[in-house]
Amino acid sequence: MSTTAPQPALESPSKELRLANYLREKTAEKGGELYFKGKFIADDVGLSSKEIGALMLKLAESAPDLEVEKWSYTNATTWRVALT
Repeated sequence: MSTTAPQPALESPSKELRLANYLREKTAEKGGELYFKGKFIADDVGLSSKEIGALMLKLAESAPDLEVEKWSYTNATTWRVALT
């Protein structure tokens, strides 16, 4: 009996990379600057608004081409993202 290891599935991009790519695309479409609340893009990127909030803080440090700013808080955080 021959046992073969299952073929590894192609890994999907990390959550952070998926969010960064989404923000780059949408920011470029909007002329280089984008304001949003995590709850409004959660379905688009397949993340919860809580995950988006945590990842935005990481992206502020790890994505040199994105300027990330916590803009305001009214019922949910509004984020400002600009391409540098």
